[in-house]
Amino acid sequence: MTNIKEENTSRLIKNTSEKLKPELKIPEWANYIKTGPSKERPPQNQDWWYLRAASILVAVYNKGPIGTSKLKTKYGSKKNRGYKPEKFKRGSGKIIRTILQDLERLNYLEIKKDSVHKGRIITKKGISLLSKK
Repeated sequence: MTNIKEENTSRLIKNTSEKLKPELKIPEWANYIKTGPSKERPPQNQDWWYLRAASILVAVYNKGPIGTSKLKTKYGSKKNRGYKPEKFKRGSGKIIRTILQDLERLNYLEIKKDSVHKGRIITKKGISLLSKK
């Protein structure tokens, strides 16, 4: 598989999120949570769940097989601790796990266990979703 170029990534994520809207359902709790311990407020964008799902799908395509732990690091950020130095905090695992399970249910991802690197990989259906215009 080839990696997606940087300049096309944001456009690809936006287009893929629009395609995922009819298929994915946002959980009730998603409107009230932060995306990680380093954040102070929940996301303001109403479509943040679909954007995160599309971003995870592209990340699995580029770096797969990849698991929840590596994705938590990818979506983490620095926490403002007042007068103390900032510290890196990993992103929310519940959000990532739920999205990965939903994408597996839709057959866009599958679990790969047979090698040294275990985690989720993208399926042919997922690749075709990303390649559609």
